[in-house]
This record gives sequence, C-alpha cells and structure tokens, in this order.
Amino acid sequence: MAGVRTAMSLRELGWREGITLLGDERHPPYDRPPLSKAVLLGGDADGDGAPVDNIRFDVDFDALGVDLRLGVRAQALRTASREVITDAGPVGYDHLVLATGAYPVALPGTAGLPGVHLLRTLDDAAALRPVLDARQQVIVVGAGWIGAEFATAARQAGCEVTVVEAADRPLADALPAVITSHMRSWYEEAGVELRTGTAVYAVEPGAVVLADGSRLAAGAVVVGIGARPATGWLAGSGVKLGADSAVLADDRLRTTAPDVLAVGDCASFPSARYGERLLIHHWDNALQGPRTAAANVLGGDERYDPVPYFWSEQFGRFVQYAGHHTDDDTLLMRGDPSSGSWSVCWLRGDRLTAVLALDRPRDLTQARKLISRSATVDQALAADPSIPLMSAAR
Repeated sequence: MAGVRTAMSLRELGWREGITLLGDERHPPYDRPPLSKAVLLGGDADGDGAPVDNIRFDVDFDALGVDLRLGVRAQALRTASREVITDAGPVGYDHLVLATGAYPVALPGTAGLPGVHLLRTLDDAAALRPVLDARQQVIVVGAGWIGAEFATAARQAGCEVTVVEAADRPLADALPAVITSHMRSWYEEAGVELRTGTAVYAVEPGAVVLADGSRLAAGAVVVGIGARPATGWLAGSGVKLGADSAVLADDRLRTTAPDVLAVGDCASFPSARYGERLLIHHWDNALQGPRTAAANVLGGDERYDPVPYFWSEQFGRFVQYAGHHTDDDTLLMRGDPSSGSWSVCWLRGDRLTAVLALDRPRDLTQARKLISRSATVDQALAADPSIPLMSAAR
C-alpha cells in the first residue's frame, strides 16, 4: 500500500520523471487486511493460490508510467552512489522512498518447522487455506489483533481453536485491563479456548508444549506475536534506525540520508499532536503518509501528523480505534462494556486523544474529527452514551 500510494501521489502531484517501484513479493500489489479475513474463508483464487482478484490494487502501472519490478529484494543501500543494491542488481535513484513495511515475528526455534505458520503475506494466507479447509485442530500463539482475527476465521471454517497468550489477558500491550477483561468472553462465546498467563515452551510434531507443562494437540500452529520494521538491509547506509529498528523519519518523513524518505510500517515519526514519536503498523498510515512524502519529494514542506486509525473484525464484532493514548490519559467509558455496543474515550486534561468504538461507528467518526482539531470536551457529557460526542465538545 505505502509504495503504490507513493507512486500514485507523485503522479497526481505532477512528478513527470521516471518512477521505479520495487517489491520483493512475486504477486502484483494487493491489500493486506483481507488476508486474515475474507481470503482465508474462500473466494476464487489463481491456480497457484495467488490473490483473490478483489484484493489486488486496481492500478494500471503502465499507464501511470511506473516501472513495476516484482520479486526483487533490496539487500543494501549505498547513499554515496545513490544505489539500491538488490538481488537483481543495483538500481540508481535521485530520490528514494523506503516503504519496506514490517515482517512478522517468529516463535523462537520454529523456523522451518512443518505446520507452523505466520500470517503477513498472500503466500502465508494461501498456505493456511488448506488448514481451514481440512478443519484441522489449530493452536494460535498470541491473543493480539491478528490472533483474534485468525481465530475468528478458523472457527467460522469449523476448526477447533485454542489461543495461547503469554500475558494475563488478550491485547495486553494495546489496551488496559478494564477493557480487555470484557473481551475474554468473546473467545468463549465463539467456542475458542483462551489460555492466558503461560508462554509456549516448545513446538513439536503434532503438539505445542506450554511453559506450565501443558501439552496441546495441534494440527497447525499459527503465530501472531507482533511485527518488526523490515529495515535490516539498511545497516551501514547512513539511514538512522531507532531501538525498535524503525527508520527515524522526521515530521516531513525525511530520513537522515539525503533525498531518502520513509513511509508506512518501516518508519516512525515525531507527532506534535501527541508529543512523542509514533510507529504505526496499520493500513491507514500506509494510505496517508505517501501523499506527504510525495509532496516533499517535489520540493514541498508538508508536516505529517495524522490521527492514527485502525479497525479489527473479530468474533462477530467490529472494533475501531482512532488516535493515540497513554496510561496517563483519563479513560471514560461510554456504555456498558458487557453489552454489544459501547465505546471508550481517552482524555489528556479535557482534550480528546483517542477513542475505541465497538459497533458504534458514529462515535468513531465524530471522535476522529474532534481529535484532528485538538478539541476539548466536557467529561460528564462525553461519558454519556446517549449524547453525541460532537455535543460534548466545548
């Protein structure tokens, strides 16, 4: 998404020179969110298990004047000679936009083990389709967003599913316990066994062994324990990376190397809105950042400071989140979290910083607008689910 949108934005903004788009996958560019949802559950695929047609980007690269090179992996960056070194040879540049995304974190000691799967690419999803078709017994490692989404699809396909989470609750790194405690019941209602507070000790043929000594039968193991920026190839390039391996872009999405910018999952940027550096691994960031990067390639001076947004479909529920919160922000519940429709607001002082909405799209839409203009709200009104959030703004 980030690479394609950058190329499109360059053309829309008037770039008339050549554009080369490198991608290490063999498939034409496609949308990733459906991989953990619709792609797993069916649809006509190419004979080799390639993408379902409706997730491919509807872009005529020839008409756009973009040299699309698939199956080409970047191996190093030489900023002195302005070359990207790839497995197909060097590619020169005048301006370079890094959009290499992120890679899924593997469970230690499981690389190459048969029956152990990650879910990040179209090939990953294609490899998991037979698992669901055969209704295998599945162990999902990680009760984060991707783990819950895959567990949802696996249950819909008729698989027996157990989710194992090392933390004491699902989404422990993303949301506070007052919220996630209510999400535990979603697993039970869907017929998914959720085991928390114990890590995976080992994966053996046909089984997963937990740190507490439990042994779980497994026809397949799906690992969803996070992702890391795909930036290892930049070592020694002069592009500075953070402790999280993300490219350290500035608020114009420029890197520390001349004429090199970075967008999407591979880069963090300083947010004036939130007063900290953000690393956002979500689709909307890959959609929004490229236009800023393209404008700045063309000589502009545009700042990038979006209101982060993402969504997740799990266990028959539609969860949306906009903004960014910290543990120090004030949490306001809007509605009963044991019901089927509620939302949560976070405030810094009286300023709205984030919202999580469960099947309350109006709350999400209104909160996103309020956050974008740094609006303050009346806390008592904001906590009343019968009052539109816009009416709580001061």
